[in-house]
Amino acid sequence: MASRYRTRATPDTVWHILCDPWLYAGWVVGSSRIRGTDEGWPNEGSRFYHSVGFWPLLNDNYTEVVSCDPGRMIELAAHSWPAGKARVRVSLTKDPEGCAMVLEEWVESWPWRQVPKRVQEKLAGPRNKECLRRLALIAEGRRE
Repeated sequence: MASRYRTRATPDTVWHILCDPWLYAGWVVGSSRIRGTDEGWPNEGSRFYHSVGFWPLLNDNYTEVVSCDPGRMIELAAHSWPAGKARVRVSLTKDPEGCAMVLEEWVESWPWRQVPKRVQEKLAGPRNKECLRRLALIAEGRRE
C-alpha cells in the first residue's frame, strides 16, 4: 500500500519542488542536508548528494534518478549506507482540489529486500505520509 496525500497546490507546483534537489532536505524525513547536485537534474542518471542522520553523526550518500515522466512521476534510487539502497517513486495526479500525491518506497538491498513489501510499506508508511505532508506544505506555501 502506497502513501497518499492531497494538496491544494497544482501538480505543476509540486513538480517544480521535485525538480529542485536543494529542497529535498526540507521534506524528506531523515535527510539532514543537501551537499550538491549534478547538472541536468532530474534527467535519468543525474544525482544529488545528501547527508542522513543527526549532526555530528552524519552519513554522506546520494540519490539518483532512475526514471522520470515530467510533471507526473519521478523514480529514484536512494543510497544510504549501512541501510543500502531503496527505490522511491512519487506520482502526481491532478484532481479538482489540486493534486493527489502518491509515494511508494521499497528496499532493494540484501538482507532488507527479504522483508515482504507489505511489511516494508507498513513500517515506512508513517514516515512516507509525513514526507508527503511536508511536500504539500512547501507547495501550498508557494505562489501559483
